[in-house]
Amino acid sequence: MTLDKEAKEQLIQQYQVHDNDTGSPEVQIAILTNRITQLTEHLQTHKHDESSRRGLLKMVGQRRRLLAYLRRNDYARFLSVADRLKLRKRS
Repeated sequence: MTLDKEAKEQLIQQYQVHDNDTGSPEVQIAILTNRITQLTEHLQTHKHDESSRRGLLKMVGQRRRLLAYLRRNDYARFLSVADRLKLRKRS
């Protein structure tokens, strides 16, 4: 269910702001988006998995807070991340 090491490193390389960046909002949002996608696919086949559903809702909330932070502090970066990840952006 979790990301394997190679996939996570690839996501970090795509969205990092500088060379040693692993914790910027862009990277965190990209990793959460990938995990949300995987968990959504899992829940489509396992409809009664309530603990995974709760984890999914927590991840969606965390991503939403990170996007709100990025939107408040640097709108251009927010738009860039939302476009690259094909996320809906509220006006």
